[in-house]
Amino acid sequence: MATISQDRLAKVRALYHGSHNENGNGHVEACAMEAVAYVAGEPWSDHPKCACPVIGAFMRLWNDCLPDAERTTLLLPLIPRLVGTRGSKNLEERRALMAADWLVRTHTPAWLRLAGLMTQADALSGLPEITAFAQVPSIRPAIEAARDNAAAAWAAARDAAWDAAWAAAGAAAGAAARDAAWDAAWDAAGAAAGDAAWAAAWDVARDAAGDAARAAARKKLALTQAELQRSALSLIERMIVASN
Repeated sequence: MATISQDRLAKVRALYHGSHNENGNGHVEACAMEAVAYVAGEPWSDHPKCACPVIGAFMRLWNDCLPDAERTTLLLPLIPRLVGTRGSKNLEERRALMAADWLVRTHTPAWLRLAGLMTQADALSGLPEITAFAQVPSIRPAIEAARDNAAAAWAAARDAAWDAAWAAAGAAAGAAARDAAWDAAWDAAGAAAGDAAWAAAWDVARDAAGDAARAAARKKLALTQAELQRSALSLIERMIVASN
């Protein structure tokens, strides 16, 4: 069983972008998963053996896309909870399915709604829970329809003055959650559901995020990002407590 060094945990006061070399005995500069390895007493790595690789994939990408202050606030409390989350391959697949389901039915609809594509958002959020990768081909038409409409929305709005709002609000939270969910699902399950179906899911998440951000006002974008941050934290919590 993995154990947590309280002395080491006390030295992790902030989380940082990217990968780092092992630090000295004072200030510890680490990303989220390096911090997990450190407090668990493992060799320095961002792939700690004590942690579930699906959760680790999610955390690495989310960590690197968050602004400094938000990264520490959101992710630092999770560090001790991730120690000891590694389980069976069946548990990894279950967690990957949770990430894929969140990507398709929660994350993408939030951006579609921000873009004003309510029908497409409802079509995805109303899909049945993804509990097996064999389901993915059956939901491909809804995913592709959302992707096509997101592209149309961007074509209609591309002349709007979106640059300032995008730069000020930042795409970090949305991009992080999107990429992390995708990476977690892909790493754990590979292309079992078929490359084309997974590519469609990825494309609609990417396109909807970009189109919504470009078409939305700063306040609405910030609200969506905050909503998705809370939702991603809830996803991590559910992954942590999941069992075979």
